[in-house]
Amino acid sequence: MTNRRDFLRKAGLAAAAVGPVTLAAPYVKAQDKVIKWRLQTYAGPALAEHVIKPAIDAFNKAANGAMVIELYTSDQLVPTGELFRAMRAGTIDAVQSDDDSMASPVDIKVFGGYFPFASRYSLDVPTLFHQYGLNEIWAEAYGEVENVQWLSAGSWDPCNFATNKPLNSLADLKGLRIFTFPTAGQFLTRFGVVPVTLPWEDVQVAMQTGELDGLAWSGITEDYTVGWADVTKYFLTNNISGAWCGSFFANKERWDEVPEHLQTLFRLCMDSSHYYRQYWYWGGEAQLRAEGTKLKLTTIPDAEWATVEEEALKFWDEIATTSPRCAKVVEILKKYRSTMEKAGPPYRYS
Repeated sequence: MTNRRDFLRKAGLAAAAVGPVTLAAPYVKAQDKVIKWRLQTYAGPALAEHVIKPAIDAFNKAANGAMVIELYTSDQLVPTGELFRAMRAGTIDAVQSDDDSMASPVDIKVFGGYFPFASRYSLDVPTLFHQYGLNEIWAEAYGEVENVQWLSAGSWDPCNFATNKPLNSLADLKGLRIFTFPTAGQFLTRFGVVPVTLPWEDVQVAMQTGELDGLAWSGITEDYTVGWADVTKYFLTNNISGAWCGSFFANKERWDEVPEHLQTLFRLCMDSSHYYRQYWYWGGEAQLRAEGTKLKLTTIPDAEWATVEEEALKFWDEIATTSPRCAKVVEILKKYRSTMEKAGPPYRYS
């Protein structure tokens, strides 16, 4: 029998006879090519620091080098009105914007941005998308557009007027040149407002030169954050919508190239962005109304402002006639409105 010592001795002699043995290096999987995206937001630099940058920074960190998203702000690569076409063509890989201001070629684009009185609070938007069927409608609409992937919708701040003239009645709106969103502007013309379209970064100068009389673009948080509170004097507490509705979109070819685990990571970061804005705006609107020193608050009496909301419902019915899908969205908005009113406070106050 061969004992262990003899075995080791003979094995050593055999190894010496054939010469030294070179051990193979351990197998290392080659690093996949880093995926790089360029994403442009509708927001200018100061606002982007809040509405998207934290989420993109988190994604880049968690992706651990496998994917990197470069963030660009309003009009930095392409004008906001050309965002959709640029994304579809692959000039940029992804977009954060509302459907309305970037001229999405879908019938439901009018509901992006500020559709008059579609929401009262910021939580209305995610509830409408996740529980009332708007997710499916948006996916259907953008599924008809070649090379575009709609990803996720979320809410931003309300739409209030910031002006250099105090607004105490509806009559005060007549003739005002106001920077606002396309559909919101279309609605506000019913009250004598003159909508003005400008590049986002030109708005502050336009207020100083008198080209604009005011803004109906945001709530008070943005007015302070981006410097508009420095060039306006008054803030109207009445709003025409309780929350802006915006989405993330991607070029579909580029989206399909992203591995599933990174797609999941990006979806989680979008949710993180939606969550951040919920409390940033909610707290900011209250704090700056109560403690802000730059803007004087004015209010149009509730009874008079109710006529604006009544006019909005007529506007809804007009939009419903433009397509069966728009009619379906309006039907959902009416059902949601009815449910909230029946629920009573804190959902709706009479």
